[in-house]
Parts: sequence; structure tokens; C-alpha cells
Amino acid sequence: MNAYCATLLSAGLIGTLFLGGCSSSEEPLPPSVEFANYSAEEFYQTTTQFGASINAAANSVLTTSDASGVFNVYRQPLDGSPATQLSFSTTDAIMGISWFPEDDRVLYSADSGGNELNHLYVLSEDGTVTDLTPGENLKARFMGWSHDKTALYVATNQRDPSAFDLYKVTLSNFQSELIFQNDKALSLEAVSANGQFVAIIEAIGNTDSALYLVNLAQGGNRMRKVSEHEGAVSYGVFSFGPDSKNLYYSTNRHGEFVQAWRLELRALTHHVYYTADWDVTTIRFTGEGRYRVAAINEDAARRVVMRDLETDRRVEIPNLPDGNISGFEASADGQVMTFYAESDTSPSNLYVYQADTESPIAISANLNPDIAVENLVASEVVRFNSFDGLAIPGLLYKPINASPNNRVPAVIWVHGGPGGQSRIGYNPMIQHLVNHGYAVFSVNNRGSSGYGKTFYHLDDLRHGEDDLQDIVFGKKHLQTLNWVDRNRIGIMGGSYGGYMTMAGMAFTDEFAVGINIFGVTNWERTLTSIPPWWESFKSYLYAEMGDPATDMERLRRISPLFHADQISGPILVVQGANDPRVLQIESDEMVAAIRANDVPVEYLLFPDEGHGFRKKVNRIAASEAYLNFLNEYL
Repeated sequence: MNAYCATLLSAGLIGTLFLGGCSSSEEPLPPSVEFANYSAEEFYQTTTQFGASINAAANSVLTTSDASGVFNVYRQPLDGSPATQLSFSTTDAIMGISWFPEDDRVLYSADSGGNELNHLYVLSEDGTVTDLTPGENLKARFMGWSHDKTALYVATNQRDPSAFDLYKVTLSNFQSELIFQNDKALSLEAVSANGQFVAIIEAIGNTDSALYLVNLAQGGNRMRKVSEHEGAVSYGVFSFGPDSKNLYYSTNRHGEFVQAWRLELRALTHHVYYTADWDVTTIRFTGEGRYRVAAINEDAARRVVMRDLETDRRVEIPNLPDGNISGFEASADGQVMTFYAESDTSPSNLYVYQADTESPIAISANLNPDIAVENLVASEVVRFNSFDGLAIPGLLYKPINASPNNRVPAVIWVHGGPGGQSRIGYNPMIQHLVNHGYAVFSVNNRGSSGYGKTFYHLDDLRHGEDDLQDIVFGKKHLQTLNWVDRNRIGIMGGSYGGYMTMAGMAFTDEFAVGINIFGVTNWERTLTSIPPWWESFKSYLYAEMGDPATDMERLRRISPLFHADQISGPILVVQGANDPRVLQIESDEMVAAIRANDVPVEYLLFPDEGHGFRKKVNRIAASEAYLNFLNEYL
């Protein structure tokens, strides 16, 4: 750890001394308001867990967890007995994918130091590890198991860094065979379990796309377009059906929100399959194809509906826990189901449900037992009108101690993207700040996903302008609340949210402080140095942000680096040295430019991270740095 990181960590001892001085009112808290403060370390003693692959014996689930401090894979027995750690990485994150179809070998993915060059690995039952995708500077992703359970499919860019080809890997000897060469560098989305069909998406800007089907049984690389349409229509792929007779895809062709449609592969006919008043985000099958799982993004919350296709009846699990349900899996015989439940005040916990029993049983408890749930805060979905009257949604977290007699400082959190969304669910970083007296307002500005295609595209080529005004008007909404200190409001965000933070500090005088986490500050550099494996996404990104070949003047105009002289408020910049998306030099130059103007700026550089945090110790250090920075300057 460098000296600067050590200084920030040691400052945590000092930061706690300032907690009593966070209130702008000298009136004491009402006696009834009592709650405990927790450190970032205590919040991150909460475990992050995901993955619910059920093994062939139907007695264990494969999960990924950061209980060790770094993500590793674990065997979680369905009887609730303690989990067994299977991988033991102390550096790189190990992300579990699935058990093998007929034994307890594990398929997982890992990169190196956050460089996003993921390989696929097999962890054998004796602990030996095999890299299925060896080579330098390549990226691989799992595409599915074959129906006969003798092979898996993998996409890699080993032939061409900008294009992912499709390979079939035989499980008996791990020999790979090229079965589709992606000469046009389009996006491979899915392969049917029988190995006959491949679904491909071509991005045509960011409002239009095309869906293609390849029939490998016909030989060659011939792609057939199966999405004839007029106007701008977006397509995506959910999955092929378990019997390889249908392709299930997403489209916004028929309205504001994404619907699920079915393409019958023999007749090439299209049929509406699943719709809702919000975006349908998931259609998949589990339990050897017996159960269909559909998920809807309903006003920043996840709603899941599971259906038994044999009986054509909705699966009703009694006494479901509150919150977002995700990760539904079923055993081949349908007798065992697993899923996760999560809320703002509870991290994802794994549940198991045995058919015909009274209730599902939690087999993990991932919240730090030293944290009392009553000391955590659930968000409220609120809407406010922006500069042009457009209603903007957001999630508002009100500290327990906030009141008209004890007005609290506030921070607006801006999500990543462009095109992301702040959603309901447990966030230890946000809970840490709220627990220490900071209101947090997660604004879903125009351009956020989940609110219809019109809303989504309102920021196209208007970034750092109209979407930034939504954030400004989010601040104005906070100033109308009688429990917020109107003069102490900051802005923070990660990735694209980091850019918006710097734009807010450079192009407005609205925010007292800013925290930029892995944020773009020079769009000219970012858009000309994107990783080669983003080739299929490039036209989409250029239509959204601007093409550096033709829009350089605008890109420089909205890049905070070139306007650092306009920044007057304190800034904290957080950067990963291995970030392939936002290069370290961007943050280096931004920090230097701010310092040249004698503006307070702190710089937290993680030598072992990329674009985001993989290690718990680094998440703790960053969260303590956020709190200490806010305590000092806000």
C-alpha cells in the first residue's frame, strides 16, 4: 500500500472525531432518535454472494463470495451446513459460472488485476486448475453447455482482438474446435444447446440494431437477418429454448418498453411471448427446461415470475422474503429450488425451497451480525421536475437522525453508464454514508435505462448538458426538504457517474464538493482508446457520445480536463491503475490540473484494481476515504 493510501486509512481514526460536528444545527437530537454508527470495515464485513448453480446430485449450490476478502467460489450444501471454500485466490477475483453437468467440477472465470481479459478455467474435484482459453491478451466468455452434456461453447477473441469467434470444447479432453468465425466482428449473443444455431446482434448506432441467425448445420458463416423492420428498433437476445426449437429475444419495436418475443426456428415466425408495463429484463429456463423465469425492472425494483411449463401454472413459493428476488434455479427433478433475496437493508441471502414445504429456508446470512437492521435505511422512490418539466426519478436515503431540527448534508449519487440505473438493493457504500449522517439521493437522470426508450435517448449527444441539469435540479429538490442543509450538498459517482461529478464541478457552481470514482475526464482520449473487444459496441457508443473523428470540438467542450480552471470546490479522485476503460493518465492529468489552480484535491490510486473494486480491503479504504473527505470539506 502506498503512503497516500496509508495516510487515508490512518485518517479514519481522526474522521470519527468529526461525526458529532456533522449537523448544521446546534439543537440536540430528540431523545427518541438513537442509533449506532459503524465503520466502513464493519459494513464490508457483510458478505457479497451470488450464483445458484445446483449440482447434478442436487445437494449443493455453487456460489461466488468475497468472504475471504477476494471473490472465490464455494460449495454451499443445500441442507444449510457450512459452505466449503473451493478456490483460494488472494489477488484476482474468481467468478463461478457453473458446476459441470454431470459431476462436481467447477467452471469459473478470472482476469488479472482487473484488466478485464477474462479466461475460462476448470477447477477439478482434486483441486487442479486448467485454463481452457490459454494465451496472451485474449478475452473469453462462456456461451453454454451442449444438450448432450459432452461439450461447452466459448467465445474468444484469440484470432482477432476485435472479434469473438465461437468454439466448441469437448469435456473429455478439453480440445477446442472453431465452429463459427465472426469475420464481421458482431456481437455473439447465444448458441443453441444442440449446437446448430447462433444468435448475433449488430449495433447500428444506439437506437437501431439487427438480429441475425446462423444455422451451423448448413455450413459456412452465412448469417440470416431475422429482424426486418422500419425505423429505429433495438433488439437483444435472452436465450435459446432448452429444446433448441425457439429463440427468445428482446425488442422495443412495439412500444416504449422492452418486450420478450419468440422466434420459431423452423418456420422463422415471430410471436409475442411476455410483456409488462416496464422492461422485461430476463427470460431464461431452469430445471432441465421445465421452469421459465421472467424478470421485470419495475421502477428500479426487480420483480420475478416463475412458471412451470409442464403444468402451465405460475410457481407460487409460500412466504417469500421481502425485497428483490433473483437467481432462481431448480434441480432437474424440480424438487429443489434456490434463489436470492435482497433489499436496501439486507444483502443478497441464499434461500432453498423444497417442494411442498411451508417456506423457503435461508442458508446464508450475509449481513455483518454486529450491524442492527434498524440502523440501516431503506430508500424512497421520489420524482421531481427538471429544467424542462420532465419528471426525473431517484432513490432517496434519509438518515435516521435527520429532522427539521437537525438538517443534514447531502450527496447526489450518479450511476455509471451512460445508460445505467440506480436500483433498489443493498449498497454498503451508501449505507455507510447515510449511517454517518449524509443523505444520499441516487438520481436516475434522463438517459437512464428502465423508464422507456424515449427517456433513455433524451441525453444522446447531450451528455454533460441536459443530463447534468437533471442532477442540478435534483439538488434543487433536496433544497426543498426541511431536513436537508441546503448549503451542504455534494456530488459523487462512479465510471460515467464520475464523469458527471467532474462535469458538475467544472460546468456549474452548484455543488460544494465532488468525489470522482473511476470517472472519464477526457472523452477525446477515452473514445479513441477503447479496448479492442468493444468493437461490436463502438457504433453504439459513438452514436451515444459522439464520434471522435467528427465530433472532436464537442467532446473537448464537455470534457472536464480541458476546463479544470473552472473547478473551485474540493475534489477526491479514485482510480485503478489497471483500468482498461478509463486510463490512469486521465486521472493523473485531472489531479495535476486541479492542483495547479490551488484547489484542494485528494488522489487515491489503487495499484491492484481496474474499472471497479475486486478486493474488499480496497472497498473499505475507498469508503473510509469518502467519509473522511466529506467530513473535512462538507
